[in-house]
Amino acid sequence: MYGKAFAPEYQGALGSSLSVNSSYEEVLARASEEQRQSVLDYARAGLAVAEANRRLGRVDDAGHAWRESYRAARRAGDQGLMAWALWSGGTLARQCGRPALARRWLAAAAELAQRGGDRIARGYSVAGLAETGRIQGDYAAVRELHEQLLAEAREHGEARHMVWALEGIAQMHRNTGSYGTALSMFEEAAEIAWNADDARGRAWALRGIADVLSLQGRPERALELLAEAEEMCRSMDLAGALAYNRKMRGNVLFRDGRYEEACEVYAGALRSFRAIHEPRGEALSRLGLVKSRARLGRPSEETLAELEELHDAFDRIGLHQARDSVKTFRAEVERPGRAARPGGRAAGAAPKSAGEQGSQ
Repeated sequence: MYGKAFAPEYQGALGSSLSVNSSYEEVLARASEEQRQSVLDYARAGLAVAEANRRLGRVDDAGHAWRESYRAARRAGDQGLMAWALWSGGTLARQCGRPALARRWLAAAAELAQRGGDRIARGYSVAGLAETGRIQGDYAAVRELHEQLLAEAREHGEARHMVWALEGIAQMHRNTGSYGTALSMFEEAAEIAWNADDARGRAWALRGIADVLSLQGRPERALELLAEAEEMCRSMDLAGALAYNRKMRGNVLFRDGRYEEACEVYAGALRSFRAIHEPRGEALSRLGLVKSRARLGRPSEETLAELEELHDAFDRIGLHQARDSVKTFRAEVERPGRAARPGGRAAGAAPKSAGEQGSQ
């Protein structure tokens, strides 16, 4: 059993006045009022400011806010709140394409939360470490951790974390070709999110369902689900989730052989990711755009040059599977007659889309 989803990163008075579905402009307004209170209130409100700005793509403001929250929590001697601030910083580092720094801060957050007796902060921090490993394609190291976190979330009835863990495990099944299992888990996540009133979690789950349905040859249904998820993202100012939703729309169109439409959608996603300074999404959108243009007959020399840049970008970010998909497509381009198929459906198996699941 589980109750309604809640947002433990909104601490103190904010926890009772804000919900997991509150818009981030509202979060910023409420948190700014709370920051005028005590040092501890300043730290709690600073955490909310950091998270709202991170999800709105205002990474400089988010970086300043989580550090200020950490310093205030340290002055107040609150280890649990210090852990939450480091969790926010680690999550921001991952969003900005710095996985090594993300792991360092998330590991420190987990240790502080353990010492401070904050079980939920420790769970979120360990979950952040698991998600970082999953995004990089290190499934062997993090699959068991995802399943452990799912079991703990079920035990404590924490719907939001149940949804997160289910989506993470589903993404690994999807990326390793177990589409039926992935679809079942994404659907369970969507149902739990719906019942728990977790619009953000449901939007990510619908995106996962759409991805698998597209791979199974049901593009129109996939596009319908993405449209539904897009409405949720817009209602909550989920800039990152909306950008990933657009990129997935590009994937669906690409797989359906609608390359001109895919180019337009990928280009829009690319602009969105650049606006919120998210290099992972930017590189993945560029890859989709390169592949779509290649299908439309772009000269192979230009395609290969950009693929080389993307290979280096994925290597820097640590997206190993995405880097490998660049190698696969590069080999295809280098085979005469393989890459350019204007107006036709892409041949062969659909590509993996590693590293796409974003932070919730």
